Amino acid sequence: MSAVVQGSPYGEGRHPGWPARLGPLRVAGGVVAVRPIRLLDAGDWSRVRRRDRAYLELWEPTTPGSWDERNAVLAWMSQWSALRGLARNGQCLPFTITLDGEFAGQITVGNIIRASLRSAWVGYWVASGAAGGGVGTAAVALVVDHAFASAGLHRIEATVRPENVASLRVLAKAGFREEGLFRRYLDVAGDWRDHFCYAITAEEIGDGLAERLVRSGLARRV
Repeated sequence: MSAVVQGSPYGEGRHPGWPARLGPLRVAGGVVAVRPIRLLDAGDWSRVRRRDRAYLELWEPTTPGSWDERNAVLAWMSQWSALRGLARNGQCLPFTITLDGEFAGQITVGNIIRASLRSAWVGYWVASGAAGGGVGTAAVALVVDHAFASAGLHRIEATVRPENVASLRVLAKAGFREEGLFRRYLDVAGDWRDHFCYAITAEEIGDGLAERLVRSGLARRV
């Protein structure tokens, strides 16, 4: 696991846990690492998301504008700026997932609430070419370990549509447990969709989710 931030046990610094580089872990799909998002991701981000529209659009919240408009190179600039600002204020941890050194997706710990709650959600997407090889599971494990240790959080949840079998599998392999079903929770693909809620707390991770993957043979350290 990442080293614990020195100082307040509640991680109340201006931006605890940010920025950070996590990993790498070798999984079946290749070598997975996580790093802070950067402005220079724009070209890769736009290319992958526009190519993978059919693969991604089914699972993401409905937002104004066409898919191409929302995922153009220029659209990344405003997203990067907003996420970086939230990270500097301690409200999120936005990362890029890399596979064998190349851009492969995003993972974000968002809506961070501190004080006595110390909770957040985690959301992620992985390029279609990187799916199915343990890439998402490794990224989730690395980021959740970091959020509990260096960012001082206590509980992290993830919401997933029941039909999104691949994402449900990622959460189960990473060690999350199902807590319940949120009825008509988010507007996704043009309609209000049910979502399962999965969660994990700091007491449940033991030596860390990444270490659990290593011990189970699903990953190894590089």
